[in-house]
Amino acid sequence: MLRTLSIRNVVLIERLDLGFAGGLGVLTGETGSGKSILLDALGLAIGMRADSDLIRQGADQSAVTAEFELTDSKIIDALLEEHGLEGGSNLVLRRLLSKDGRSRAFINDQPVSVALLRQVGESLVEVHGQLETHGLLDPASHRRFVDAFGGYDNLLARVSKNFQSWRSAALAYEKAKANVEKAKRDEEFLRHAVEELQALDPQKDEEAELAGKRSILMNAEQLIESLQDAFSDLNDGNGVESTLRSALQKVEKVADKAGGQFDEAVASLERALLEATEGIAELERVSGVMELDPAELERIEERLFAMRGLARKHNVEVEALPELLNDMQEQLAVLTDGAGNLEQLAKQVEATKSDYVAAAKKLSAARKKVANQLDKAVTKELPPLKLEAASFTTRLDPLDEPDWNEFGCEYVSFEVKTNPNTAAGPIHKVASGGELARIMLALKVVLADADPVPTLIFDEVDAGIGGAAAAAVGDRLARLAEDVQVLVVTHSPQVAARGNAHWQISKTGKKDGNVTEVGELIGEIRTEEIARMLSGAKITEEARAAAESLLGAAECVEAAQ
Repeated sequence: MLRTLSIRNVVLIERLDLGFAGGLGVLTGETGSGKSILLDALGLAIGMRADSDLIRQGADQSAVTAEFELTDSKIIDALLEEHGLEGGSNLVLRRLLSKDGRSRAFINDQPVSVALLRQVGESLVEVHGQLETHGLLDPASHRRFVDAFGGYDNLLARVSKNFQSWRSAALAYEKAKANVEKAKRDEEFLRHAVEELQALDPQKDEEAELAGKRSILMNAEQLIESLQDAFSDLNDGNGVESTLRSALQKVEKVADKAGGQFDEAVASLERALLEATEGIAELERVSGVMELDPAELERIEERLFAMRGLARKHNVEVEALPELLNDMQEQLAVLTDGAGNLEQLAKQVEATKSDYVAAAKKLSAARKKVANQLDKAVTKELPPLKLEAASFTTRLDPLDEPDWNEFGCEYVSFEVKTNPNTAAGPIHKVASGGELARIMLALKVVLADADPVPTLIFDEVDAGIGGAAAAAVGDRLARLAEDVQVLVVTHSPQVAARGNAHWQISKTGKKDGNVTEVGELIGEIRTEEIARMLSGAKITEEARAAAESLLGAAECVEAAQ
């Protein structure tokens, strides 16, 4: 619920700090005192459209901060977590508005987009006025309210699960069908390409291996000549091995007489002899395999060029040819196995669709029953609100199959008829401003448990009515406030008397202009305000007595509850 509201430099409000509690809070004041300014300020904090005209004259910026206490923050915490923000049981929304029309938004002192601020704000506060409203007037929300009123969560979950299974099966079928159709279109090309690739039979890493062999063969003559020169140098005279071995033997003969001075020389000569022997052996091995074979070179070049040409033809790397062959063979296999596979997938689509339709039919029946209950309950609330001729209807319009979804096979919308000789239609198009606010109140009372928004604000819901009808509005607002926090801007003394808390909005003249102020009323001061609402500018003793009677009656109702 809304705990505090701090406003700085918004139109006529210079500085204002308000604290709120649960239950029904009423705000009263004379016309033009600034009640709408208070709602505009709160609208800023919850992400509604900003206008630089809201900045108080002479100020550089406006600032509004709203603090909320949450009893169940799971939904909002999840939303904030998606954006890398921390939530919690206390949430502070803040909006700064500059003269140039730019605004900055914050949640728990963390900068956020205005869009996120609005998304969070709509989960916390719902405003119902004569000119605009949210939530229940949005047809997209009507299905959710009916389902929540019905309480058939298990059935909803089954419909959703069956729909997902059906869609998954349908997607698998469409994908397989597309593959078969593509394979059929490309069959002639595929068969030719596969035959060509199979004839070449490219192997993994073959290009690098062939390129290496080709390089050796192309330079074989020079390599062989270099080998021969190396052997000539190594075998010159007695040969390097004989020379090293002779030197080693001569040193070893006298090494024991040198007191260890020749040990390192002996070791070095032994290593040199070993390395020389291994080097000569490796040269002999290479010499044995080194051949100058023009035919082999031609064969390697032909295969290498054939592989590279085929790779260019298919626009792939040479190394990808084996994988390409495998992919094309699989596509051809689809032609062989595709028909049988498609038949199985088609059966799966029909089976999952049948499960979905069966569950959706049960959901439709449950919705129809709940819709009738909702219509009766809301319509019953209308006559006391001076809407005797009005009726409320929940429409369930069947959807075409392409529009079926995880929520079922019908579109849910609320309609109202305000006069017997008029047709029912969408609430916001049929009802007038005052009627609209009262219809919303009736809906809210019936759907109190189905609507998760914790704070509701009604702006002049009692406009154009008085007496018993105004008392009925007050009664319903009080009933609604048992479940959620309700704030109401009112001109009706009957409504004002039902409030658990009462604030008066007034406009005071100062040297630098008018200023809107808000003060909480208790005791005799509250009685005087309700008496003023009853009698006008001149408060009579009769008006005071009537005010005391209204307050006393309200206290009796609360005590009885």
